[in-house]
Amino acid sequence: MKKITILGSTGSIGTSAIDVIRAHRDEFQIVAMSAHGNHKLLMEQIEEFNPIYVSIGTEEGRRAIEERYPELTVYMGEEGLKKLGALDEADIVLTAVSGNVGIEATVEAVKKGKRIALANKETLVCAGELINKMVEEYGAEIIPVDSEHSALFQSLESGRREEVSKLIITASGGPFRGRTTKDLEKVKLEDALKHPNWAMGRKITIDSSTLVNKGLEVIEAHYLFGIDYEDIEVVVHPQSIVHSLVEFRDRSVIAQLGITDMKVPIQYAFTYPERGENNLTERLDLVKLSRLDFEAPDMEVFKGLKFAFEAGKIGMSMPLIYNTANEVAVDLFLQGKIQYLDIYRIIEEAMGKHTPVELKNIEQIKEIDRSLRDEIYRKY
Repeated sequence: MKKITILGSTGSIGTSAIDVIRAHRDEFQIVAMSAHGNHKLLMEQIEEFNPIYVSIGTEEGRRAIEERYPELTVYMGEEGLKKLGALDEADIVLTAVSGNVGIEATVEAVKKGKRIALANKETLVCAGELINKMVEEYGAEIIPVDSEHSALFQSLESGRREEVSKLIITASGGPFRGRTTKDLEKVKLEDALKHPNWAMGRKITIDSSTLVNKGLEVIEAHYLFGIDYEDIEVVVHPQSIVHSLVEFRDRSVIAQLGITDMKVPIQYAFTYPERGENNLTERLDLVKLSRLDFEAPDMEVFKGLKFAFEAGKIGMSMPLIYNTANEVAVDLFLQGKIQYLDIYRIIEEAMGKHTPVELKNIEQIKEIDRSLRDEIYRKY
């Protein structure tokens, strides 16, 4: 019986993980779970799975949970996430929270030598070198959950790392594939939140539309697999069936395919190196599908991807700046305070003003992040 902590149990990844665990109750047990603001759904999950620990992001949620479940240990906020990450009882920690808030909880799990089922891109984007050193030091294990990184992880099993020629990450292209910069000037929030293939949270859906999400995946892939940026390619694949590919030096290209359902990579991260039975996900019907299309991304229109390669190649603190500036810009767009193309402008300005520094610890990362957030928010 594998014991699991779910950080972000009420989000799209978290609820998919719950579906997997529900279907395999003889294999998995939830010992802890967290949510930010949706304490009502969290309480439904508590009722069903009876965890030992929970963490919630609001005082209202904390009071409601403690009142209904007095026997539960209830933590709160970022400190609560860190405590859940450090629990001795868990074998696997699924980090499915969005944003930089997931970094410290992942660090705590790494220090305990856990398996990290990683769905939080920001952890490696902002602290990749530090995390990789700690994984080696503490004997922890990172299994990626993002569909693209899971696909790369699975495809890489076909050969040795020194035999890899190139990683190919696929992108749906989002709701604005084929649009011009002039078209993007008129984008409204409701348009940007209509992803053609995936059901995701608001922030990641906006990131998908700008291709920043793909940029984050490029940086994450660099740290996960130790591949140079020159050997990472992004191709637009609107059907989202081929989740990513690996080209080996003999020119063999190995791909992982499947329908758009996050339960597949989540279950694989839980069961690796075995493959468990999956009765939750529809089978892929290639005949019904009939075609798979691929095209180059337009990085002059969708600058979020171009900025990611630039930030990654500069390294040091620049990927952190890229991520933080985007998080703030997307939040401002969601609040209606800026226009869609201002997201790119804010990222470019932040990167242009920043002098990269070597990142030595998590506190330094938090301070750089906090300073940039304050600076951008003050303008708006």
